[in-house]
Amino acid sequence: MHVATNFGRGGENAADVNSDGRVDIIDLVLVAGAFGDTAAAPAVYANTQTILSVSDVQQWLNEAHKVNLVDSTFQRGTLMLEQLLIVLTPKDTALLPNYPNPFNPETWIPYQLKKSAEVTVSIYAADGTLIRTLPLGYQPAGIYRSRDRAAYWDGTNGMGESVASGVYFYTLSAGSFNSTRKMLVIK
Repeated sequence: MHVATNFGRGGENAADVNSDGRVDIIDLVLVAGAFGDTAAAPAVYANTQTILSVSDVQQWLNEAHKVNLVDSTFQRGTLMLEQLLIVLTPKDTALLPNYPNPFNPETWIPYQLKKSAEVTVSIYAADGTLIRTLPLGYQPAGIYRSRDRAAYWDGTNGMGESVASGVYFYTLSAGSFNSTRKMLVIK
């Protein structure tokens, strides 16, 4: 995680594993290649999916393949990045339960994408009236569960007015995928 968060930085830095003055793909792959070299299992970071994205790991893999070093540690590191990419890529696109639910005045709407797609979340009243559209733009494949990645709704309609207490529905549209769930606003 330390190398990943310092990736691209220059100068004196503890994440510069090979001491060449820059934290780059070689440092990242060397660290990944050292996984499993100790008797103890590496620490598991609960927020790995918040720090790393599928697109980050894919970019690192592309850079590692360009460097193409034959060193066994580098090769093992490339393999570890490939395995990390598999873990970070969801098997299915899914709309997950919003949190908190019930809520007042705001909620987060998590989702995951198997493939990159244009993503929109639409909020509807119980009678089917469109209340608000949240255009999230083109999103890469990955998991969007944390507060800084999930869709955010502040409980207002398209004109910025707070909605009344009641049942609402939210729909995730991502490419050809559509799914709807129910949420409750309590004031």
